[in-house]
Amino acid sequence: MRKMVFPGDFLADSKMSVRGVYVEDGKSYASQVGLYDSDTGTFIPLEGPYEPQEGDLIIGVVSEVKPNGYRVQTGLPSETFISNKDIRESLSMGDIVVAKVRDVDEVGEITLIDATVLKGGSISQISPVKVPRVIGKKGSMLAQIKATTGSNIVIGKNGWIWIKGGDEYLATKAILKIESEAHTSGLTDKIADFLKKGGRE
Repeated sequence: MRKMVFPGDFLADSKMSVRGVYVEDGKSYASQVGLYDSDTGTFIPLEGPYEPQEGDLIIGVVSEVKPNGYRVQTGLPSETFISNKDIRESLSMGDIVVAKVRDVDEVGEITLIDATVLKGGSISQISPVKVPRVIGKKGSMLAQIKATTGSNIVIGKNGWIWIKGGDEYLATKAILKIESEAHTSGLTDKIADFLKKGGRE
């Protein structure tokens, strides 16, 4: 059963090694507002900043071309950089890219690898902690939006979402609705109805 929990709420008798959870005397408690599913033991934070982890895919925009690589704007306070050695193609100012976090240093600066240019389209931004709700269980929510709108959608863990083709307007509206109602139950059905009605409430 999925329920909304608040900081300090008891979650489980065992240790949970996930974001938004702290362990005390071998038991797990919520450290921030989130959704906890007692059947699967999963916790989805509903507030808080993005905390970069090695291997995460994030989306950004090239903001500076340097002799040894590129600075990328990702909406994060720390600098994000792609080295020329870690990319197969040249980038230009303003290019939208999706890339993998290679590492995060002690001051929070991020190095990216495996960057791919996302041509055309537009970027929407949501709270990074709401990203799992947009994706849904086993990708079900995202698949539903793609199938109904015909849009190509790439989601970055930093909360930046690239949308191209199909009904981009409806896809964006659906994603923003998920963000605003991430704390509610039955969200998959609500979004299915919302999409069926073409975004009309």
